[in-house]
Amino acid sequence: MSPGLRGAPAGPEVQERTILLSEPRAGMMQAFLFLVRLAGLLSLTSRFLVTSALQEGLPESVVEALLRPSHVSERLVGLQVRGSNFTLGNMPFLILSGTIHYFRVPRDYWKDSLLKLKACGFNTVTTHVPWNLHEPRRGQFHYSGNLDLIAFISLASEVDLWVILCVGPYIGSDLDLGGLPSWLLKDSHMKLRTTHKGFTAAVNRYFDDLIPKIRGFQFQEEGPIIAMQMENEYGSYNLDKRYMPYIKNALLSRGIKTMLMTADTGQGLLKGHTPTVFATLHMKSVRQKTYEHLSSAQGPGPVMMTVYTARSLDGWGTPRNTLDLHMLMESVREMLKLRFSLNFYMFHGGTNFGFMGGAAFPGHRLPMVTSYDYGALLTEDGGYTPEYLVFQEFFRPDAGHFISLWDTLIHQDDEPVRSTGPLSMEQLSVNEGSGQSAGYILYETVITRGGVLNSDGHVKDRGQVFLDDKYIGVLDDTHQKLTLPSDHYKEFLTLRILVENQGRLASGTSMNQERKGLTGNIYLNGSPLRKFKIYSLEMQNKFIQRKLPNIWKPSFLHTVGPAFFLALLRVGSQPKDTFMSLQGWTKGVVFINGQNLGRYWNVGPQETLYVPGPWLKPGLNEIIVFEEFKSTLLIYFTNTSQLGY
Repeated sequence: MSPGLRGAPAGPEVQERTILLSEPRAGMMQAFLFLVRLAGLLSLTSRFLVTSALQEGLPESVVEALLRPSHVSERLVGLQVRGSNFTLGNMPFLILSGTIHYFRVPRDYWKDSLLKLKACGFNTVTTHVPWNLHEPRRGQFHYSGNLDLIAFISLASEVDLWVILCVGPYIGSDLDLGGLPSWLLKDSHMKLRTTHKGFTAAVNRYFDDLIPKIRGFQFQEEGPIIAMQMENEYGSYNLDKRYMPYIKNALLSRGIKTMLMTADTGQGLLKGHTPTVFATLHMKSVRQKTYEHLSSAQGPGPVMMTVYTARSLDGWGTPRNTLDLHMLMESVREMLKLRFSLNFYMFHGGTNFGFMGGAAFPGHRLPMVTSYDYGALLTEDGGYTPEYLVFQEFFRPDAGHFISLWDTLIHQDDEPVRSTGPLSMEQLSVNEGSGQSAGYILYETVITRGGVLNSDGHVKDRGQVFLDDKYIGVLDDTHQKLTLPSDHYKEFLTLRILVENQGRLASGTSMNQERKGLTGNIYLNGSPLRKFKIYSLEMQNKFIQRKLPNIWKPSFLHTVGPAFFLALLRVGSQPKDTFMSLQGWTKGVVFINGQNLGRYWNVGPQETLYVPGPWLKPGLNEIIVFEEFKSTLLIYFTNTSQLGY
């Protein structure tokens, strides 16, 4: 499968990862490996999971990068500087952003590119607003089709990304006249990017049209926009000291509340800085002295590398610029080690459609080529580059999401059953009184001390035992006793037993005894346990059907179950049969588009699950994996079954 194909494997995640599954080409290998990063997980052991992840030394900067729009309910306080860090909604925050220009990518591919940005581990999309495209003729504004800025912002919010909006009016971005309308030059006395009356009158009219459209999408208005960049590298232009304060006031007076930023090269930093506006850096000409200037301009605080780029643009008649991936990654590692926030320019460069491309002057006029590939992490047509996969692995701690099962119980089809003693699946009052047939059943009770837990053979068929969310062990036909530790600092302990129905006998006289779950009393230190709350987890509920709100939260690489994992599988226009391998996983069940594919278990012999083509659909397909123990956060696909023969 060509890595240049749009929708090719995004690799492992969470946060939402997509892959492409399409018909094999002639001459290609008979087995294909797709690395699916899981888009989320729901965990039964959230407290234990988070504690374990922190004990494993997950970098604090990575934890801060996991904050996404769906995780923030408090919207009174936006992006702020506190000490040497950013905070967002009063929570520590690290900006990991990538630039996508909506006007350089076909609208039909916007969501694909945004999902890939998120799948790579970024939490924010940066985009620039081209004045010349939105007002190609004086007083005639366009915000439809590929210029539908509001639709792009809304889509970013939908896929759970923050937005940094570069509103200009000058944005550079290698556009014709840096994104300024050419009709400004009709005025023979025009002085661009100054407080010249002809220029400010045009800017005011443009902002009067633009700002009301985006104002309601600010963080404080429940929107995704966390910052706005005013102008671009003005320190290298610097023709009018009154100009940047004018732009700042033009934005504030029109209702902009989010953090305002400037962006300058190392040489232009001091000249481009505006009081009370946060100064950020472009990678060019950054030296140690640059940071000294930055500190002197705005005091100690976080560093934001607004333009971190793999290489520069290509011009007609010149060799193509190349990049050194090793040096690139060393720079990123160093920046994150120093807790820098960064924006990768470009994440997806796209195309200079029509005549939008500008020119540079590195000693001579250099017109831009039509492609705006720019050494981005995605190719011009949205395919994956080797650099994308390297960055994705580097940001891998962001590869999952979790939420405690207890937070999902309100979404179960049936209320929990309260019972003095245990009830089997068949005895539950669910399914209109028919009881529970298959799946899992969860028993919960409260104990006051530890000791010996004895199932007396009443666990049918396999029960995982948890004490205050901590995994203790398994009860089954061959293991009927477990020792529960005591906690002298707690008066009450929550005991949970998650029991799996592994299938009833298909023949024989014992079929009459094939009830599942806890089929009788379970004892602690010889006394039967009482006062159970029982949850039917038949795996046919609203959760599996994906009718829940967006409750998936970030997880970490080494995740301990039981947990639900969510992944997205991108399929071509003609879905075909395939086989799924969960190599590295332990034991559980897989669902695709609500269809239960069946069980998997690493004890073998079966190693793959059959995925019927008719159960897939063109575009995105939802995979949910219920893993009982340990996962790798990777899912593999192949066109051959592996049944252990």
